[in-house]
Amino acid sequence: MIRVDGQEIFVIDGHMHFWDGSPENWRNKYGEGWMLCFYDYHKSLSPADYVWPFDKYCKYDEETLIRDLFLEGYVDMGIFNSTYLTEFFKNGFNTHVQNYVLKQKYPERFILCGTFDPRWGEKGLDEFRRMVEEYPIQGLKLYTAEWRGESRGWRLTDPMAYRYLELCRELGIRNIHVHKGPTIYPLNKDAFDVHDVDQAASDFPDLNFIVEHCGLPRLDDFCWIAKQDKNVYAGLAVAIAFIHSRPRYFAEIIANLLYWLGPDRILFGSDYALWSPRWIIEKFIAFELPPDIKEEYGVDLTLETKRKILGENAARLYGIDIAAQREKLQRDPIGQRLAAQVA
Repeated sequence: MIRVDGQEIFVIDGHMHFWDGSPENWRNKYGEGWMLCFYDYHKSLSPADYVWPFDKYCKYDEETLIRDLFLEGYVDMGIFNSTYLTEFFKNGFNTHVQNYVLKQKYPERFILCGTFDPRWGEKGLDEFRRMVEEYPIQGLKLYTAEWRGESRGWRLTDPMAYRYLELCRELGIRNIHVHKGPTIYPLNKDAFDVHDVDQAASDFPDLNFIVEHCGLPRLDDFCWIAKQDKNVYAGLAVAIAFIHSRPRYFAEIIANLLYWLGPDRILFGSDYALWSPRWIIEKFIAFELPPDIKEEYGVDLTLETKRKILGENAARLYGIDIAAQREKLQRDPIGQRLAAQVA
């Protein structure tokens, strides 16, 4: 957590990873191209002191993650946005199976997301059931631009995708994180188009669609959709990283989101290890909207709003009692290390 003016702010990093992008795991040239594209995002938007060497960026260890998120990064809990990419990486990029290793070691610190792909077809429905039975899956991360064989992507409105969403209802999975934002080489930008969220959110009003990266570069389209579909949420990963290099651009993004969605449907995400949460959270806490933007949009980024974005909104979606969770976290291994740091 981070303390501001005597207040403790509970932080849930709604979008983080523990990936293996090492050359040994590259299946083909696209695995390498993916990592080089990711690294360009990292170098371009990070403060100079937070830029990693490429080899560390490709594969970092558990201790690095624990330090960057929890010991130094103010994060209390993280949501694993499992990303598979088995067409590019031999063992997958960061699958729910790989992420479960850390979930087991620190069960109170992580929320584990799985996935589905409608291209799995009928046979995949049983595999999806088994995933939820065998692992503590609390949400899903969907990557509609992921390649599979000759296919270069899919849509939430595909008939088979609806079969999986219906199964989500049956299995009690309510939170659907969908990457609808900037493209990464070699994926197709149009396969991340946000428009299919509209119909899916309307047809499944009992599911929550957390649109990661808030549809960038299609922010206007996203906002118009989210205005009418109250079960659509904005994930700030990538968008919030512009707070350092292009603060006015970020101001325009967050002002639009506050104007259209209000403060209760925006979730913080660092997109670790694209970026480290410490500098993003510090800059976000200190950030103020420029007066002209504040006046034009009629919104303000108050400390109360920042509290909601940094953790309270995600806690509500995942049924987390923050006061009770704080007590649990104080007793786990990471909480004990934090206490020792203070002492």
